[in-house]
Amino acid sequence: MSGEVTLGYNPCLGPMSLITAHNLSKSYGALDVFTNVSFAMPHKARIALVGPNGIGKTTLLRLIVGLDVPDEGVLSRAKNLRIGYLPQEASYSKSRRKEMQLTLWESCLLAFKELQAMEEKVRHLEHLMADPDHVEKALARYGPMQEAFEQAGGYTYPARIRQVLNGLGFSQHSHSQALSELSGGERTRALLARLLLEDPQLLVLDEPTNHLDIHAVEWLENWLGEWSGAAVIVSHDRYFLDRTVDTVWDLLPQGLEMYRGNYSAYLHQRHERQINKLTEYQSQQAFVQKEEDYIRRNIAGQKTKQAQGRRKRLNRFKRDHLVDKPEKEHRVRIHFGKASRSGDRVIETRNLEIGFVGEPAPLFRVPDLLLLRGECVGIMGPNGAGKTTFLRTLVGEIPPYAGEAKLGASLKVAYFTQAHEGLHLEHTVLQEIKTIDPDLRDGDARNLLALFLFKGDEVFKPIDILSGGERGRVALAKLMLEGANLLLLDEPTNHLDIPSQEALQAALMQYPGTILLISHDRYLINALASQVWVISTDTQGMEIYPEGYNQYLEVRKQRALEKKITRNPISPRSTRPRTQSAKRDIEEIETKISDLEGQLAFLSEELVKAGNDIDRVRELGTQYAILEEALHKQLAVWEAAANHEEWA
Repeated sequence: MSGEVTLGYNPCLGPMSLITAHNLSKSYGALDVFTNVSFAMPHKARIALVGPNGIGKTTLLRLIVGLDVPDEGVLSRAKNLRIGYLPQEASYSKSRRKEMQLTLWESCLLAFKELQAMEEKVRHLEHLMADPDHVEKALARYGPMQEAFEQAGGYTYPARIRQVLNGLGFSQHSHSQALSELSGGERTRALLARLLLEDPQLLVLDEPTNHLDIHAVEWLENWLGEWSGAAVIVSHDRYFLDRTVDTVWDLLPQGLEMYRGNYSAYLHQRHERQINKLTEYQSQQAFVQKEEDYIRRNIAGQKTKQAQGRRKRLNRFKRDHLVDKPEKEHRVRIHFGKASRSGDRVIETRNLEIGFVGEPAPLFRVPDLLLLRGECVGIMGPNGAGKTTFLRTLVGEIPPYAGEAKLGASLKVAYFTQAHEGLHLEHTVLQEIKTIDPDLRDGDARNLLALFLFKGDEVFKPIDILSGGERGRVALAKLMLEGANLLLLDEPTNHLDIPSQEALQAALMQYPGTILLISHDRYLINALASQVWVISTDTQGMEIYPEGYNQYLEVRKQRALEKKITRNPISPRSTRPRTQSAKRDIEEIETKISDLEGQLAFLSEELVKAGNDIDRVRELGTQYAILEEALHKQLAVWEAAANHEEWA
């Protein structure tokens, strides 16, 4: 039986759902991806779709947006439902190849095609209003159309485009670049920008934060918080999910399990459900065993009728009510074990500057540091700031640009690199593990690899053909064998699915040694870091937050507030920085705009009063066209000034 996709609402599920699904199943050849998936997606839903890699999350998203059809089951969408879909990597089909020649700005303008068509009609009517032969008819049409154009955002859409592009991390220069000149990640961001500007009823986002830096992710979180549509999001960024969703769908091979709340609430509820399922199973098994013992003892004795009756009831219970034994989750299991004790002073720096000797200037300067045993430091900063170079300098792989870095006594260092450069591509998984301990027996090595989900013949896979997530698991398995008391971790959760991230986090929380952690994973940093070091490209320095991630957030919030107060001082006697002059100019322009709008409103009333007085209508129409043109010019000046102030 093949699946079915329908338009309009399923009457059994009611009119409140954007999309409904009943018993969806999907297979590829002999491989069942998932079965029995049912759901109803309400308006304004904010849903996280989670599950391990390979479970079929992207496949389910493709069914939702209509790029694929189910093998079994029924999926219904509301009529005329507008869906915006962001795949993990933006691709352009043959029918859309011409778009690649568009600039980033022109691509975003496609979101406003109808508005631009309306704008052309408004401009045409303004031209006709200056013609005595057409002024009367033009005026009759102009008022309603101009009002509709304004209400639809006709005067603000260029500013909206700039706001979105700026929020997603595009520079002003990139606005004029062709899509064909952008990188793959930039094209995906460009598609995301266009989807946000199109304002669909439902956004379906597959790993939207993959190509965003932390500031762009935070901007997207705020945008989604203010947006009124529905969203289904697949993301490995647990902090992002905490900030954006109110429902979690956990995709399992046998269907969907649904949870209310954000990602953290889901973790708590999932744990409780697992305990309850196991308790119910154990209780039922105890009951069944007790009944079977009674039947066995009495089936041939004086109580044979009672035993036969119990056997019938027990068989009915087994058929209708017996729950299956909860399956053990196939998750990565990590345990770093005991680490030998290092000295108390793990890392010290003096007058340290990070960079490459021979370059005209360092990347950044480091305040004098003293890192003590048992601390976990989260290292943050924008891409290209020098985070990896900093770690490599600390372990002596790169000489300091200036100053010195000193490692403490009795240290055994293990270094997890972002690109997994330490892996030998020609090795099998089993051979790679034994590079840490050549004396490790194959049986013990295979048992270890099974903890990282490499089972059976998978241990003979060459490293060269592994996915990013699989290589990450091999690197973590090697790390576990090293027995280090100082871990240097450079983006350890990259390419890991959420269950593997959770396992790594749990292991690191139990780790007794010292950790230096570079990560964009705010959830991990918030959970682990006892202090945070942030590299700033603005000051070419490093700021220390000894109380951790929450202190860093509070300082940022306070600085943003102070910046806002500086730009908008309460007292006119306050010292005015350069941006205050720009603000005053904007206020003057806004006053002119308000005056022009008032005059246009007055002329509109006069045109109504003029009635059939053609000469009066012509005179007022000419004045109206002149004022309208002046208003357009002031709006353009206002937009340019506001944009300059935003970038200042």
